[in-house]
Amino acid sequence: MQDTQLIETLAHFARERIPERHVHPPLPPGHAYGEFTCTHDCSDITSASFLGQVGKTTPLLLRISTVGPEAGSADTTRDVHGWAMKLYTDEGNLDWVFNNTPVFFIRDPLKFPSLNRSHKRHPQTHLPDPNMFWEYVEPSLLAFHVGNPEGFHQLLHLFSDRGTPASLRHMNAYSGHTYKFTLKVTKVTSQDGSFKYVKYHIKTTQGIKNLTKEESVRVAGENPDFLIQDLFEAIDRKDYPEWTVYVQVMTPEQAETYRWNIFDMTKVWPHSDFPLRQIGTMKLNRNPRNYFTDIEQAAFSPSNMVPGTAPSADPVLQARMFSYPDAARYRLGTNYQQLPTNAAKAPVYCPYQRDGHMNFSDNYGADPNYVGSSLQPITYYPDLHGQGPQAVSTVTEHEKWVGQVSNFQYGLYDDDFEQAAGLWKVIGKEAGHQERFFGNVAVHLSQVRSSKLREAVYALFGRVDQGLGEGVKQATEGLVRST
Repeated sequence: MQDTQLIETLAHFARERIPERHVHPPLPPGHAYGEFTCTHDCSDITSASFLGQVGKTTPLLLRISTVGPEAGSADTTRDVHGWAMKLYTDEGNLDWVFNNTPVFFIRDPLKFPSLNRSHKRHPQTHLPDPNMFWEYVEPSLLAFHVGNPEGFHQLLHLFSDRGTPASLRHMNAYSGHTYKFTLKVTKVTSQDGSFKYVKYHIKTTQGIKNLTKEESVRVAGENPDFLIQDLFEAIDRKDYPEWTVYVQVMTPEQAETYRWNIFDMTKVWPHSDFPLRQIGTMKLNRNPRNYFTDIEQAAFSPSNMVPGTAPSADPVLQARMFSYPDAARYRLGTNYQQLPTNAAKAPVYCPYQRDGHMNFSDNYGADPNYVGSSLQPITYYPDLHGQGPQAVSTVTEHEKWVGQVSNFQYGLYDDDFEQAAGLWKVIGKEAGHQERFFGNVAVHLSQVRSSKLREAVYALFGRVDQGLGEGVKQATEGLVRST
């Protein structure tokens, strides 16, 4: 016990690991530094500085991840891929916490923990369980995705070839959520405090490339880290991947009369109604120097916004704005924002958040740590209506009366299948893609023991398209009979 170097080394070794992310776990599939470049002046719709000058560049950090599998799992596993980006703007950090699909499984945030658990391991067998994926105990016969069929639009993305991307450099990303662009009060605008609703689209300039089911299984066996290796080596040889960044823009007046709830994450805004407007480009040009320091300690949250951007009343977005920072505080500690990878490049002053575990700043010295000091008054982000301090997430009269945050009341309507039907037609334009979809679902669904549950799945796919339901049933029952 006198060998203190041995004791310190062993003690540190036992404490090297920190909690794994419950969603979007570490390692697979990729991460890098890069820059966002403003290509179009957006000062007519937002006062955000990083979008106000053509040619202005903003450094960023990107972390791409799978959702369900644990750390070390094969990164070509069929899954949604998360795109977490931290833009270090001159007004503070802006986090874009997106996915590689434009829609999501749910529109009620209360369902998220159950959704996530249904995609993970069985609590007894500790095995991935298709019965859990489809099963949901309310009512007892129904499955999670049968019991919550508003997400079938997302299931079409997941079980198509889009669920197994061939490269991180060859996929798109989408906000899914509706956000707001806001304008601040100035002497030269009559739109004081006005805003627009927006959805973000990040489109690869390398072109879309996906794997078939057979290819993804083969690659997973030969190189389970294929996607992360592909991105790292491309950047290492200076083959820098690029994306073009767009927004769709909707006025509050259009939102009031639109044919469905614009805050519904299970639906997209048709481009025919709201065309894409380019705002910039994104390039990845540097690999992390140290994975743990730069990536594992990185924390992203949709609540990290800058002036000129704001959240909408989307209930899932509102829930994520709490959940993500809360998860970071659990995983990294209360002062996680002081870590170099999370710290803003712009000056930050917030003396009401101090002390706490592992605070390695100067802790604001002798500055007052309470509100209302006359010795050192604090200037807040200006309220857009001159009514005192207010958060960046501007509350407007429109949202109080039209889009006030609330839970979605559960219900299933015909328009929940309308966009899925449109996507199915798009899939049908690619040779053999619909047949591959049948096979992708069948491999998974054939492992479900209950024939009644399988029939319920076929019926819901049939509500999207009769041929889709029949094709899934034929492929699935064929596998059931052969096993």
